[in-house]
Amino acid sequence: MGIEVMEDIRKDYVYDLIESGKRVDGRGFRDYREISVERDIINKAEGSALVKIGDTVVLVGVKLEPGTPFSDAPNKGILMTNAELRPGASPDFELGPPNENSVELARVVDRGIRGSEAIDLEKLCIEEGEKVWMTFIDIHPLDNDGNLVDAAALGAIASLLNTRIPNDRYELTGEDTLSIRDTPVAATMIKIGESILVDPNLYEANAATSKLTVISNADGTISGIQKSGTDGLKEEEIAEMVEIGIEKAGEIRKKYLGDIEA
Repeated sequence: MGIEVMEDIRKDYVYDLIESGKRVDGRGFRDYREISVERDIINKAEGSALVKIGDTVVLVGVKLEPGTPFSDAPNKGILMTNAELRPGASPDFELGPPNENSVELARVVDRGIRGSEAIDLEKLCIEEGEKVWMTFIDIHPLDNDGNLVDAAALGAIASLLNTRIPNDRYELTGEDTLSIRDTPVAATMIKIGESILVDPNLYEANAATSKLTVISNADGTISGIQKSGTDGLKEEEIAEMVEIGIEKAGEIRKKYLGDIEA
């Protein structure tokens, strides 16, 4: 039996299960898989986190080093986000330069952080027009069982919250703690048939016709939205997904990130 035939059989199975009101792993339609967040696990990084959502595992590391600011933002630090999808995490990933999937993953995570203004980039200015801190967020999926975006976004903000600025290494002075002003959290939903599900596993994601990721901030405002899939969504479906996404992000934030001082 060919791979494509097997994929079609799996999609039909997931679809029929959803139509009967059930999910592959027995969860409710609005339930996340078990989440865990472990911080400070990369000794050579300024900040790091290992996030697990079910069997999806993502490692995120943050590095800081001095660099030259952009000419149009001479008093602001630089933020760069990168994602590497390695074959060890999934047979669907291939070696080589970043493909569209890794670029999309990095962009969605980056968009949430920038849109929320979680990092106070002005506080990363060392000498205006001459030297600023460059912040590199590196995302490394270790095992992909669906919903890499939510795991990566959670790993990114968890890493930033425990990031230390390496002033001593470069013989500089200033604050040692990275200033974080918000905690953007991503919540991804899919549509299968007429049903909306949160936190899709890999089988569900492959069977979905539409996917929407909502990144929201601590006050419930939205810092990023990403839509993908072959089918469109009605206005009321988008509104419902946004409401669910904000609610779920709030639950995740309270349990795994806590409050921050503005």
